[in-house]
Amino acid sequence: MPAMVPTAEKTRINFARTAPKVFRALIGFDAAAREGLDPALVELIQIRASHLNHCAYCLHMHTNDARKAGESEDRLHMVPVWREARHFFTPQEQAALALTEAVTLIADGGVPDDVYAEAAAHFDDEEIAHVLALIFTINTWNRVALSTGKVAGTDER
Repeated sequence: MPAMVPTAEKTRINFARTAPKVFRALIGFDAAAREGLDPALVELIQIRASHLNHCAYCLHMHTNDARKAGESEDRLHMVPVWREARHFFTPQEQAALALTEAVTLIADGGVPDDVYAEAAAHFDDEEIAHVLALIFTINTWNRVALSTGKVAGTDER
């Protein structure tokens, strides 16, 4: 049975081609956000935000990137339920995942002081700024992918 191609892919803009200057700015912002952060942590943050935003395109991309970087299947499977599987993640990773959830779901009550304080206990000021910037960028990428009908499995980087 041939795979069905969603209509959105055929009828929506290619953001990178249509707004190349904006797209390049996002790439630059993303690259700057990652500076100094552990690549495994970067992928965990991107995976969790992509789960919350229901972005299959980004989720597929970042789980593959995490595997290529040596991430275990066990940890990848536990990201959506990390609170019930804390022993799979370091305290620093747990703090980053909690902050990712709070920022991604910011309309549900902002970023609680205790969540921010826990992140601040595990990251210095520059690191927390980069973690926040990474959360901002993945949320932006999720919105780009969802708005333009990107299809999971068609990694077009």
